[in-house]
Amino acid sequence: MKKKLILESGEVFHGEGFGAELETAGEVVFNTGMTGYQELISDPSYCGQIVCMTYPLIGNYGINRDDYESIEPAIKGLIVKELCDLPSNFRTQITLDELFKKKHLSGISGIDTRRLTRILRNSGVVKGKIVNADTDDQAIISELKSTNFPTNQVEQVSTKTPYANPGRGFKVVLVDFGSKLGIIRELSQRNCDIIVVSHDTTAEEILLMNPDGIMLSNGPGDPEDNQQALEMIRGLLGKVPIFGICLGHQLIGLACGAKTFKLKFGHRGGNHPVLDLEKNKVAITSQNHGYAVDQESLKGTDLIETHIALNDRTNEGLKHKIHPCFSVQYHPEASPGPEDANYLFDDFIHLMEDFKNKKNQ
Repeated sequence: MKKKLILESGEVFHGEGFGAELETAGEVVFNTGMTGYQELISDPSYCGQIVCMTYPLIGNYGINRDDYESIEPAIKGLIVKELCDLPSNFRTQITLDELFKKKHLSGISGIDTRRLTRILRNSGVVKGKIVNADTDDQAIISELKSTNFPTNQVEQVSTKTPYANPGRGFKVVLVDFGSKLGIIRELSQRNCDIIVVSHDTTAEEILLMNPDGIMLSNGPGDPEDNQQALEMIRGLLGKVPIFGICLGHQLIGLACGAKTFKLKFGHRGGNHPVLDLEKNKVAITSQNHGYAVDQESLKGTDLIETHIALNDRTNEGLKHKIHPCFSVQYHPEASPGPEDANYLFDDFIHLMEDFKNKKNQ
C-alpha cells in the first residue's frame, strides 16, 4: 500500500506502508542504532513519537520473544529505508511487519531516511504524520501546525497499580515513569526485592514500604510536565538512597533546583560517548532522550556534574553533595546497546550498603 510521510515544515516523503492500515501522527525523531529495533519499538520512552532509523536495513533478524522492553509498544510509528520481509535468525518468530499488524502500529519504508535525518538535524525535531498516498498534503500540514500533542505521556505508559518482582536482597522501589524491563532485569540479577509503583506515588506511600533504595526510571516527554514527581523526590532525599536514569535523572535535577531544556534533535542510539569526570574514563552508551539538564543552572544547587556527553558537551550525570543520590542521562541497562555502564547498578548496591551500615552504627 502506498503511503507518505508529511512534515509540518512542508516536506513530503513517498513510500510503502507496512503494519496496520492506519494513519498516525507524532513527533518525528531519529535513532542511529544499527540493531535493536525490537527494543526500540517497545521502549516506553518513545511514547508519542515516530522514529526514523538511520541504518538502512531494518527487520533482517525478525522479532523474537526475548527482546521486548515493555509488553505493549507506545511508539506511534516507524520510518525505514528498506524493510526486510524474510528475516534470517535462529530466534526469529515473526516479521516486523507482522508485529506491527498485531499491535496496530503503522510504518513506512522506501523513503530517503538520510535526507529526513538531515532535515531533523538541521531544523530540529518536527511533527509529522504517516498518511495514505492520496491524502491532501496542505490539509495535513495545516493540521499538524495547529495540533498540540498530549503532554501526559508518562501517565500513558506508567503502571496503574503497584506490583512486585520478589528477591532476597535489598528492597528497591522502582518508580515507573515508563520503565524499560532492562532495569528490572539488572536489579533482579543483583537479587533485589523490587516493588514497581506508579509515577504519581507519594513519598509518604513509598516510605511506608520501608525500602533500602529508590530507582527513578526512564520515561517519555518533557520532565517539567511531572511536577508531582518533584515533590515525591524532595520528600525522599536524604531518607533513602536514590538512583535516577534518563527521565529520572532530569527529575532529580529539577527537584534540586536545576533547569532542563529541549535538545535540538536529542540523543537516540547505542553509540554515544560519555566522559566520567571523576574517573576520567569514557563509556560508549545507549541513549534515548530529547531533554537535558542545563549545566549553568547547577550553580547554587547541591548537585555536582559527574558526566558529560563528548559529542555536544551536554550534561550526562549528577550526584548530590549531601544526600546519597546520583543519576545518569544515559541507559546503563542498555537494551539495546553496549553494556559499558552496567557497573552503575553495582554502585547503587554499594550506596545502599553504605547507607544501611551508617544507619545501624
